[in-house]
Amino acid sequence: MSWLLCSSQAAIAKAGVDANVSIVHNSAIAANFSKLAEGQFQMKTRKDWSSALATADAPIVDAVADAVSDLIAIKFIEASMKSYPSKVIAQTMMDQLKDNSDTIIKDLREDSYQKLNK
Repeated sequence: MSWLLCSSQAAIAKAGVDANVSIVHNSAIAANFSKLAEGQFQMKTRKDWSSALATADAPIVDAVADAVSDLIAIKFIEASMKSYPSKVIAQTMMDQLKDNSDTIIKDLREDSYQKLNK
C-alpha cells in the first residue's frame, strides 16, 4: 500500500527544493516512506482510509492527502537533513509539517466528525 492517500508530487514539493534528489526520486525509498506514513496516519485516525476515501467528501479527501503528504515529507527531510542549508531550517520545516498533520488527525478523530462521516 503506497501512494493511495496522496500524490508523490505533493510530498516531494513539501520536502522543499533542498531535499536530496537521490532520495525523493528513488521510487523504492519513496514508496516505503509512503507506506509507512499511510499506515501511521490510519493508525492515528483509527480508520482504514484506503477503503473509506472512495465515499468521503472532497474536503475530507483533500485533508487526508494534505496530512499524509506532510508525514511523507517529514520522512524525506529526516533522510536528507544534510542537504538543507541548516539543521534549523530542516527542523522548522518538519515542525510545521507535523503541526499541520497533527491538527488534521485530531480533527478527523473528533466525535463530531465521526458522527458526520457515518
